[in-house]
Amino acid sequence: MFSNLVAALLTNERIQTTDAKAKETRRLAERTITWARRVGDILSKKADRRTPDESARVVHAVRMARRVVRDRVAVSKLFDDIAPRFAARRGGYTRIVKIGQRPGDAAPMSLLELIPDDAPKAAPAKTADKGADKPAKAKAPKAEAKTESKAAAAKEKAPKKTAAKSETASKKKTKSEE
Repeated sequence: MFSNLVAALLTNERIQTTDAKAKETRRLAERTITWARRVGDILSKKADRRTPDESARVVHAVRMARRVVRDRVAVSKLFDDIAPRFAARRGGYTRIVKIGQRPGDAAPMSLLELIPDDAPKAAPAKTADKGADKPAKAKAPKAEAKTESKAAAAKEKAPKKTAAKSETASKKKTKSEE
């Protein structure tokens, strides 16, 4: 059953199941994705360019993944699409979102999904145009004004606190004198 759930997760990238099944499936899916991710750098090479040791590592990783996921299509998608997507990530490939109760038996249901690709977007190229620097300088005085106003507000509050402390101290002295 869990093999089929992991295969469905890898194929569809999102499945709806009970909380208990989602937690166990997550454990197996994360382990399987890690096996594929560890050989991602070797998979980027052409098969004829790999050393015998690298080829053995790839075969071992595929076999380990096939122990959990018995669907060939899901395993090929795992090694071709999913593993390269998570190459820079060191775990936490899935997330569980609780979605309420099942209508028939009120079992707690969850949505188990692969997290979206968080690869950094291409930054816009900087130009040698002098006008590009002007908006950044215009924002700086606003930030300084905000910090100055916060500092002024803190100074206003500080004397009030010291005045309250001095009043309580004088009350204590008068009580101890009596």
